[in-house]
Amino acid sequence: MKPILPSLFEKRILIAVSGGIAAYKICEVISTLAKAGAEVRAILTDSAQQFITPLTLATLSRHQAYTDADFWQPTHGRPLHIQLGEWAELLVIAPLTANTLAKIATGMADNLLTNTLLASSCPVLLVPAMNRQMWKQNIVQHNWQQVLSDQRFHGIAPTSGVLACDLPLKESQGWQIGSGRMAEPKQILAHLESLLHTGGKRDLLGKRVLVSAGGTREHLDPVRFIGNPSTGKMGLAVAQAAVHRGATVTLVHAPMNTELVAQLPDVELVSVTSAEQMYQAMLQRFPEADITVMVAAVGDVQPGEYHEEKLAKQDLPTVLPLKQCTDILAELGKIKQPPQFLVGFAAQTGDILTPALRKLEAKNLDIIVANPVDQANAGFGSDTNIATLINRAGKQIDIGGCSKLKLAHHLFDFIEMGKK
Repeated sequence: MKPILPSLFEKRILIAVSGGIAAYKICEVISTLAKAGAEVRAILTDSAQQFITPLTLATLSRHQAYTDADFWQPTHGRPLHIQLGEWAELLVIAPLTANTLAKIATGMADNLLTNTLLASSCPVLLVPAMNRQMWKQNIVQHNWQQVLSDQRFHGIAPTSGVLACDLPLKESQGWQIGSGRMAEPKQILAHLESLLHTGGKRDLLGKRVLVSAGGTREHLDPVRFIGNPSTGKMGLAVAQAAVHRGATVTLVHAPMNTELVAQLPDVELVSVTSAEQMYQAMLQRFPEADITVMVAAVGDVQPGEYHEEKLAKQDLPTVLPLKQCTDILAELGKIKQPPQFLVGFAAQTGDILTPALRKLEAKNLDIIVANPVDQANAGFGSDTNIATLINRAGKQIDIGGCSKLKLAHHLFDFIEMGKK
């Protein structure tokens, strides 16, 4: 059976768990990594073992899970923290407690986790979880910002939601809501995949990236529309990759699954429905963008007339008059200014290169991504993709089957290559 995330195969990932109820979430992360063929090792602090056992993580990772009891045992080889620190390609600390955060900020090394951290040189992904009042404390925020100022450290800030320590408000008001909730496993896995690809570099720091995603809907009446099968997953992956590489990102998206949109807490989200709404949103934000990636499957045509009320079945036209939608990519190509970079996607069947090359030239693009949507595990709705990247200089790179996030990183690598 092929691994579910080929880009993680045989990667060496060290998961460190500190003490918090959110520790249960790390089980899904470790299980997914192991199924993907990654080599996973786990460290638990003493307090972490109050919430989850070494046996659980050892079973999920298919390898011994380490504790301070192992750290203080004599070894016949090199010290355990040195071995683990040098072995790891990526270190993830999740959940990260206020206590462990403070230790990292001050360089303390009083347990296996913190000693291993100081004995390693790989990128580190920090995923905090704590009570909302604890997270808001000035000293905690100071420690968080101080640690993230070190280029080695990357973080996924807590999200808003119901916490285990919360009490319900009055029945009519529901539960308290506030920041402190640990990021979900899918977010952690995505960031982890990005760091393994980039090695932790932030080559888009200071850049503004504008992305479009999803399939627009051109309504005939309030309940009927002309649309396409795009789910927005590829656009979401491009936005994620840009954020993980340090960019400030805006995502203009057509209707998408709310769970997908929730995976982008650090992105400015602009929700639209029709091609015209997307055009206006993109046009407004395009002048400030350094890189624009037009991933959305924008409608080519719309009904010639919109009806304010739902048409009765017997009143539906037997011939539907159509009119052209605005070609957003072509319009952006007309107003593009150096050194702005404009990327388009060409979803094609059959011969994907000929129409993609025409689109590259006709719309004044810097890169075209030719995407074969008639192949298995590629295109609309899939979690994986296949593409050929082509730039104006004629450079062409074929990207075989990989996750859409991995393809997004290949795209940004290709952009940077073209600028050199």
